Amino acid sequence: MIPFNQSSLVGNEFEYIRMAVKSGTNSGEGTFGRRCEHFLQNEFGGECSVLLTPSCTDALEICALLLDLQEGDEVILPSFTFVSTANAFALRGATPVFVDIEPRFLNIDAQAVEQAITPNTKAIVVVHYAGVACEIERIAQIANDHGIPLIEDAAHALGSSVRGKRLGTFGALSTFSFHETKNVTCGEGGALVINDPQYTERAYILRDKGTNRRNFQRGSVQFYSWVDLGSSFVISDVLAAFLFAQLEHLDEITKKRRSDHLRYSQLLNPLRAQGVLEFPDSPNREHESAHLFYVLLADRAMRDRLQAYLSKYEVVAVSHYEPLHKSSYATEKLHVTASLPVTEDIAPRLLRLPMFHGLQASQQELVVKLVFTFFQQSLNRC
Repeated sequence: MIPFNQSSLVGNEFEYIRMAVKSGTNSGEGTFGRRCEHFLQNEFGGECSVLLTPSCTDALEICALLLDLQEGDEVILPSFTFVSTANAFALRGATPVFVDIEPRFLNIDAQAVEQAITPNTKAIVVVHYAGVACEIERIAQIANDHGIPLIEDAAHALGSSVRGKRLGTFGALSTFSFHETKNVTCGEGGALVINDPQYTERAYILRDKGTNRRNFQRGSVQFYSWVDLGSSFVISDVLAAFLFAQLEHLDEITKKRRSDHLRYSQLLNPLRAQGVLEFPDSPNREHESAHLFYVLLADRAMRDRLQAYLSKYEVVAVSHYEPLHKSSYATEKLHVTASLPVTEDIAPRLLRLPMFHGLQASQQELVVKLVFTFFQQSLNRC
């Protein structure tokens, strides 16, 4: 069996967990949590603040709280994304305004973003799909021109950059994921990166259940108390210990991922030349996280047949996002009626191939061989 994803041990994960447990302080904001935050702060240039969270979802929910969203406020975001990207803002009463993606890299369309701005727009949320940068510089300028906070959902993009600037450093706020499917993982985990210092102090309060606990720890107040909304947005130091062991090998993990991504591209290129499937070539490949590798088939039926064929040989390939603007919640509860042709065309045709740190070249070659065989058999039937 070749799984779609498989967690890999890359360093001192078990040793660090042992150390965290033995320390006697393995709840949130422990030694390894601080090490992870410091590592990430250096990764992003040292000017930001980083807060570890239990998930990228939680980091997005902190963003929504920081913006003090109200009913009637609008947040622009792609429909082609994970539900958390919309949920975090809908939970605060804001209206998600779904816009289309561009067909080349499946990222939010900058022109569509600009056209969707109204006086009620309180945030723009971009997603760097597969670790490939959206038109982030253009969208950042649009957001700045309109005085609208920009949030980067960079769940796929740890290790990606544009012209030497890390993704996650363009927006006022950005979020990252350490879910088990991500390049660097601790099973469940996330991070909030704060690039606009006006949000920093309150972010710590929100993460600490709405208390001024951080000021108490600094000695600036005698007791800590409830001062704002908030929740328990902290991650156990046991998980942070696992995560830190992975972060220490970030460069190695990213290099391996890029190599595997390139191998898929090279092996599958003859099928692309024949026109039976598509996948993008990025001119910035050596500066991307190579988080996932996907192919686009002719239609949903062909996608489903290839997926079933691979499954028959115990190769797990999976689809990805179903358009949020077409979901039952969006249409029935939010009364969304938008037509987003690129999203609606792409989503049912996309298939992700196995991609994880322990993936072997021989396994990739087997996956590709099966894909070739599938199309040979399909052509013979025709």
